[in-house]
Amino acid sequence: MYQLYGIKNCDTVKKARKYLEANGVAYQFHDYRVDGLDAAMLQRFTDTLGWEALLNTRGTTWRKLDEETRGAVNNAAAAQQLMLAQPAIIKRPLLCRADGSMLLGFNEANYSSFIVEKS
Repeated sequence: MYQLYGIKNCDTVKKARKYLEANGVAYQFHDYRVDGLDAAMLQRFTDTLGWEALLNTRGTTWRKLDEETRGAVNNAAAAQQLMLAQPAIIKRPLLCRADGSMLLGFNEANYSSFIVEKS
């Protein structure tokens, strides 16, 4: 069973969900806005992927931040504090396997490899 993290109205998350469903992959969806995001979960993501990979600096949420706030995000603690306050700033989707391995973003070839790898 896979766990997919993201926000339900995100187009990339929609593509990932459609791919998983079309390929018969069992998964559970965790919407940061509906189901929440806690510090322990975020720490697990950060430990595996790094805060730089998780922080979406190309999205609308980041661009709406003032220059001072963006400038202050220069380490893991500051990034995690921002991600906890504004989960929409986390790059998505995040696909996790039961073994703890994770895949960030969506690309059909990467998803195919990630899912086949486990089989």
